[in-house]
Amino acid sequence: QVQFMESGGGLVQTGGSLRLSCAASDSTFRVTALGWFRQAQGKQRELVAAITGGGVTKYADSVKGRFTISMNSAKNTVYLQMNSLKSDDTAVYFCARKTRTYGGYSREGDYDYWGQGTQITVSS
Repeated sequence: QVQFMESGGGLVQTGGSLRLSCAASDSTFRVTALGWFRQAQGKQRELVAAITGGGVTKYADSVKGRFTISMNSAKNTVYLQMNSLKSDDTAVYFCARKTRTYGGYSREGDYDYWGQGTQITVSS
């Protein structure tokens, strides 16, 4: 069972930046996509950004132009660079890995493995 270590969360002021990292314990699993989701208090988990094994990226409209997803060449670590943070970005952020070769990569149900989550709080 693959495990993830998320890091980079914390408290930041509006307009600031943070970089999240999510490292998997096993690089032998097939990776068809890596994603970052977030869940604000009282709301459903939503896609923030995703990257396919081929490097195609997808972003939520609310973060386009501010967030950048990337992965290392081994595809066992995924990053999320977050700039110009807003109070609406406050949430628990989860990394996710998709190993299935079918289906999309935009929904929570598309992913097979999940990190434990890290809190991001943006204060004004």
